[in-house]
Parts: sequence; structure tokens; C-alpha cells
Amino acid sequence: MTPQLIEQAANALFDAARTGQFIAPLRETYEQLSIESAYAVQRFNTDRRLKEGHRLVGCKIGLTSVAVQKQLGVDRPDFGMLFDDMAYGDGEPIPASILTQPKIEGEVAFVIGRDITVPNPGALDVLNAIEYALPALEIVGSRIANWNIRITDTIADNASSSAFVIGNSPRKLSEFDLRLCGMVIERRGEPVSVGAGAACLGNPINAVVWLARTMAGLGTPLKAGDLVLSGALGPMVPVTPGDVFETRINGLGSVRAVFEHDSGEAR
Repeated sequence: MTPQLIEQAANALFDAARTGQFIAPLRETYEQLSIESAYAVQRFNTDRRLKEGHRLVGCKIGLTSVAVQKQLGVDRPDFGMLFDDMAYGDGEPIPASILTQPKIEGEVAFVIGRDITVPNPGALDVLNAIEYALPALEIVGSRIANWNIRITDTIADNASSSAFVIGNSPRKLSEFDLRLCGMVIERRGEPVSVGAGAACLGNPINAVVWLARTMAGLGTPLKAGDLVLSGALGPMVPVTPGDVFETRINGLGSVRAVFEHDSGEAR
């Protein structure tokens, strides 16, 4: 895609997020949209937000479920960028105004404690670099109408990100089993999603290794202080304003997402 078309696609996504008027799939509007150009669209809007004064705090990993990969016809995850204004604390009200066809996922949040500077990091490099983990809920959203997405649509749309909530019970990786840890999301006490660490590429660490290698290859390696969202440990669940969700991950603790009603003020 030409730089002009990349800017046009980025503007379409930006406007859809601002107005709530969701758009047709980018893959249909731009037949030349490849994975590489989709990331270029994502970077355009990342640069836009940085120029507006927002701050990057880390990355999210998407498409970590083999079933979802098969559904979209891909064999690899994707990533998006996390900004400071996407973060909410445990139980902090989340305005309805930021929601874009929202769904919620239970995940592990990793905080990187040291720069990962090696060119092709492996599991040992990643394990040594992670300072601690936290329970997290990611609120995904799509600016594409009716979630009619394929891999290029979601990559361009910042990996279908909207917001995230992290808990306040940091744990060292030695304190729980990442692969076997069970996860449950409850909506007002009723279980609506269950899973385990193994649902995330076999182990959430595998997802972080993929991200670390990808970011190193792009010349933007993971650094101390970065937050990484692992990808879902179980099926995502639709969200409506007024919902209250809690996720519990065995050995890691719990975190709550509280959504305001439609009358909530914009953040």
C-alpha cells in the first residue's frame, strides 16, 4: 500500500473510534492490505497518539488461541500497543464512552524488570527479565463493524485493543504454575469464561518470547518497566455498560472490571 492509502486507512480507524460509526473491513476497502501494511497503519495511529501527548506503557499480544488462529487463517499471534490512558485499576469505573463493541478476556500481565537486549531472545532470557506477574482483564474492541475481521483488520486496529485492568497482587513467577494455572471470569458472581495458562500458546511465556523476538527484530526491544499482556487464557465474553466482572487466576489472585452505565462521563 502507498503511504497515502496507509494514512487513509489509519484515519478511517481513528474516526471510527472517535465517532462510534464503525467501518467496513479494511481488507475489503483496501485489497492490497498485507500484514506488513496493516502494521504500518497501526504505527501511523501510534505515532498520532504519541504526538497528542499519550505515553506508551507496553504491548498486548493477540491471537494466542490456536482455535482463533485457525478461524482467521493464520499461524502466529499479533501485537498491539498499550497507552497510559488505556489502563484502569482494580474496580476503577470504566466509562461506557470508551467502549467499541467490547468484549473481555482474562489474562496474565507481566512487568519487565530489565531490558531484553539480545537479538533473538529465548525463554530463559524472558524468564530472567520478568520482574513479576499480575492478574489482568483486557477489554478488547473493534472499530470494524460487527467484528467482521481477519488478521490484517485486527493488526491495523491496534490488535483490537481498547483498555485493560490490572490487579494489585504482584507475584514472582516461581510462586505459581503459569501453564496449569486455572482462570475463571465471573459476571456478578456467575462464571462466564474458564480456561488455563495452557490455552495461551501452550504457556503464556511462549507468547512473551514471541513478542520479545518480534520487538527485537523491529528494533524496539522490550525494556524495563514495560507491561505485557499475555493474551487470553479462555474465551472472551461480550460486555454491556453496567457489567461487573471479576477474574481469578490460581496462585496469582483476582482483579475486577466495573463498567459504568451509558450516562457515565468520558474519561
